[in-house]
Amino acid sequence: MKIYSGYKRLPNARASSQITEGCLVLEGGGWRGLYTQGALDALMEEGINFRRVIGVSAGALSAMGYLSGQIGICARINLKYRHDSDYCGIGAMLNDKGVTGFTHFFRDIAKKEGFDWKRFLDPERSLAVSVTNLQTGETEYMEKGSCNIRKAIKASATVPYVSAPVKINGIPYLDGGCTEKIPYHLAKKEGHERIIVIRTRDRSFRREEKNNHILRNILYMRYPAFREAMGNASKNYNLVAEELEADEAAGRTFMQAPADPVHIKKFESDMEKLGDLYFRGYNEMKENMPALWAYLGGDR
Repeated sequence: MKIYSGYKRLPNARASSQITEGCLVLEGGGWRGLYTQGALDALMEEGINFRRVIGVSAGALSAMGYLSGQIGICARINLKYRHDSDYCGIGAMLNDKGVTGFTHFFRDIAKKEGFDWKRFLDPERSLAVSVTNLQTGETEYMEKGSCNIRKAIKASATVPYVSAPVKINGIPYLDGGCTEKIPYHLAKKEGHERIIVIRTRDRSFRREEKNNHILRNILYMRYPAFREAMGNASKNYNLVAEELEADEAAGRTFMQAPADPVHIKKFESDMEKLGDLYFRGYNEMKENMPALWAYLGGDR
């Protein structure tokens, strides 16, 4: 099984128990989430452990290691098990009817890698993951402590077209990114004084706005509201990207985004590219740490 050649260089430590007031928002993006995981590890090494986290899709998965306080665990899992077919491949399709083997991940990999569920579930820090309700076409937020958070994370990261919906209380859900790719508005609605957003796309990136999609119309024929909402997702993404830039310029929000475009395929399998992306996120977050401390109102 292929693993990243720099695997032994990945950090393996514990974050402090200190909690930082503020809300962290994590964009989705499939394997581009390695950038997020690098940035989160840099935050933990700096002792910045935000009380509130909102994540979608890959952002929801990346939030797991951040709330468990295990520096490097997400990268170690993804850069070791990417080519485990039960995690990402034919085994995942057979066992979970999707591209990610959540059963293998939660039952086997997390246990083998020593994931700290107790610290992850600590109510002192909150996590909301966004999911898309196929029946209503609306984004919903599921809170750690108020739901089966493993199932919610699974739903949040269940890729459309190639994965079966996840049913929660009889309602079918898919990837929160189907309708909201950056869960920024919840953070603003909650009125946080400090909002930090980690992107998986560079600031200049904008999505092509295409509403008509033949495959979507066929596969989700029974869910007209979902089809319409998904058709508007790219337009909404671009509006949020513009809003983020304006809020960042006004000093209302801190945004960490890749300095250059990220050239990673949706189902990237090149371990060196993935490992390099992790260290891009790690190093770029380290470089921006003085600016982040200034935004948070402190010096370090």
